[in-house]
Amino acid sequence: MSSRTYLTTTLPYVNADPHIGFALESVQADVSARYARMRGEEVFFNIGTDEHGQKIWQKAKELGREPQNYVDEQVKHFESLREALNLSYTNFIRTTDTHHIVAAQEFWRRCDATGDIYKKSYATKYCVGCELEKTDSELEWGKCPLHPTQELEVREEENYFFRFSKYADFLQELYTHEDFILPQSRLHEMQCFVEGGLQDFSISRLTEKMPWGVPVPGDSEHTMYVWFDALVNYVSAIGWPDDQKKFEDWWPVIQFAGKDNNRQQSAMWQAMLKSAGLAASKQIVIHGFITSGGHKMSKSAGNVVDPLTLVSEYGTDALRHYLLREVNPFEDSDFSAEKFKESYNANLANGLGNLVSRVMKMAETNLSTPITLGESTVAKGYAQALAEYRYNDALDLVWQKIGEADARITETEPFKLVKTDPDAGKKIITELVHSLGEIAELLTPLLPSTADTIRLAIASNHLPAPLFARKD
Repeated sequence: MSSRTYLTTTLPYVNADPHIGFALESVQADVSARYARMRGEEVFFNIGTDEHGQKIWQKAKELGREPQNYVDEQVKHFESLREALNLSYTNFIRTTDTHHIVAAQEFWRRCDATGDIYKKSYATKYCVGCELEKTDSELEWGKCPLHPTQELEVREEENYFFRFSKYADFLQELYTHEDFILPQSRLHEMQCFVEGGLQDFSISRLTEKMPWGVPVPGDSEHTMYVWFDALVNYVSAIGWPDDQKKFEDWWPVIQFAGKDNNRQQSAMWQAMLKSAGLAASKQIVIHGFITSGGHKMSKSAGNVVDPLTLVSEYGTDALRHYLLREVNPFEDSDFSAEKFKESYNANLANGLGNLVSRVMKMAETNLSTPITLGESTVAKGYAQALAEYRYNDALDLVWQKIGEADARITETEPFKLVKTDPDAGKKIITELVHSLGEIAELLTPLLPSTADTIRLAIASNHLPAPLFARKD
């Protein structure tokens, strides 16, 4: 029986179109899913959309539409990423799915049975952009640092609360596992967060003020707080609570998330799981932001990058290459159209694309039959790089092989040698085709379409068109 791997991204809100940051997270998770399959593992790869909460409710009201009708239309933009980014997910969950709603309510009941849910009146500052309460220490000049253009709301009402403060010792013990949160800086961030003291957090909203969400079991006057509802998708996606066998087959999960989600994924959710009597997640991989000119992308700043626009101009694997190689897997990275084009031309058009064209032209001209590829040699450090989510380092190793093949052509000039010493020339050309096969194998989880095209060219001894056309 093969081993199993369960991976998930976070669920983006559907009130805005998919942005390049979510494309980064989706592609990173996809590479890890594909690599696990290459190792012979069974994979459950979950992705989806978060469709409840105040941001969705407000946007639907602005447009004069029913929330369900609005989210049904918006979700299509996120489903289109499957083809655009060549994602291999096996499950697409929506938080408006009936099964998820039932699971969220059962999760609530179990936390309540543990004694971790209680009601109280309170006043708090609330950021609608984050869908999170904010303490004064988290604010900069009285504003949320992630949404500085939005006014904080001051809320005074009676809500249900989750007894988060109870789980400080549990979380600190969880954080003693050094690879539980990657990178280490994000693990340290959570350790400091817990050491600073945990505050119980609100997990409901008054239905009369915010009706768009999962109803609280046994109290129609309250609707579940969006984070409490959405986080449950990680267990509802694999059958919890009604299909216990499926759940046990796949749990625990490897979660991919952005740095603004660290607290929710690594602390709040883990405490909720413990409260409900479920095991903690397996690992949480936190990536940084993609910035523009050093600033966070936002609609108001007019610097949002649409991943679908880049795909339409450059192709899917061009975007995957940039996200995996030019973007740091863990820290913030800056994007510009000029930088993207420069990387595309240098690495894909002039680099990989040119090498494949040169080798296949020599093979088609001088070899009478296609080369049959044997087992490929994995580049040293490649497996470890992917196991540690260092996608950029894995691609650097692939480009090292590309450079070695280019250097060999320059040194041996097989296109000339084949005319004076046919056997020696054909031998080198054959070895270069094998090098392409090894490159294709290494590219398989990273740039899957490109890898398939290279293998097809080798099998037919013909490359019908350049892999990547140069952009002027």
